[in-house]
Amino acid sequence: MRGRTDSVADAICASKAAFDQTAAMRAMLCTEVDGPLEWCLDHPEPAGTGELIDVTACGVCHSDIHVVDGVYPSPLPLILGHEITGVHEQLGPVMVYAPWGCGSCRQCDAGLENICSNSTEAGLLTDGGYADRVRVPDLRYLAPLDGLDPVASAPLACGGLTAYRAVGHVLDRLRALDSDGRVLVIGAGGLGQFAIQYLRLLTNATVVVVDLAADKQERALALGAHEVAGSFDGMKPVDAAIDFVGAPATLDSAGSLIAKQGIIVAVGLGGGAVGVGFGAIAHEATALTSVWGSRLQLDELLDLARREPSIVQPVETLPLAEAQLAHQRVRNGSVMGRIVLTVGV
Repeated sequence: MRGRTDSVADAICASKAAFDQTAAMRAMLCTEVDGPLEWCLDHPEPAGTGELIDVTACGVCHSDIHVVDGVYPSPLPLILGHEITGVHEQLGPVMVYAPWGCGSCRQCDAGLENICSNSTEAGLLTDGGYADRVRVPDLRYLAPLDGLDPVASAPLACGGLTAYRAVGHVLDRLRALDSDGRVLVIGAGGLGQFAIQYLRLLTNATVVVVDLAADKQERALALGAHEVAGSFDGMKPVDAAIDFVGAPATLDSAGSLIAKQGIIVAVGLGGGAVGVGFGAIAHEATALTSVWGSRLQLDELLDLARREPSIVQPVETLPLAEAQLAHQRVRNGSVMGRIVLTVGV
């Protein structure tokens, strides 16, 4: 990982005389771990081959905060942002699928570029959507929006897709149990809210939500949760648990509540783990992690959003220049759903 130096900072925002102004754009950059984002009015346009996208909007994801905090080994300086919508010259309004696989491993052959060991993620490992334009390596990473609002739908690219894949892991189990199934959603932030909607649309299970914040409990009920709580005390066993927090305490609770042959899905990066062994969790229960979503699942999700417009929830918007404020809002937990940076609107 490169640290910030004066020479790097100078290179990021070179003087307008240093390059053709027509190849310049606005961009918000992360230049150092734990440092503030830097606003640049004349950043060089993305070079190289591939498809150039005029960015319309970019959602702010907690993964962006992880880059700033140094949780991800991202090369700096970097233009953040991976929940990207924009306009392609031929395809028109599109959503960018941000995990770009190596194309030659077993996972890529199976269409699972989201778990490719050598993938390159926009906004995490290469420049992303906190800018006027972004370059995408191939047309297959562009999903036509076909009528979806490019601002409100931007969070589907990661937050919505990550929750969709997580829910997908438990669908067979819950559908087999029909209305007798119980599913626990831990954390009713942006991803948890998506999961509640998917579970209500795709299963007949009882949806139970745990979140410490009273306003998020209320939001969970408004989205269709059957039960909400601020703790796990006195809770009945569940057939599936999806943990969007992933802390030691939450995963320990999921492990203690899971029923026989139940499924625990860990999504959050809270540092917890689930013990597996006789007596550690119920007989034949399984535990797995879930990462982002596949390219096919993105198409499925956008199709679902067109059939069920309620999935595309209202978002808070801020202009690109206020990305630092957006990060502060995400950090202090004062966002009910998702924040989207408007770029080319």
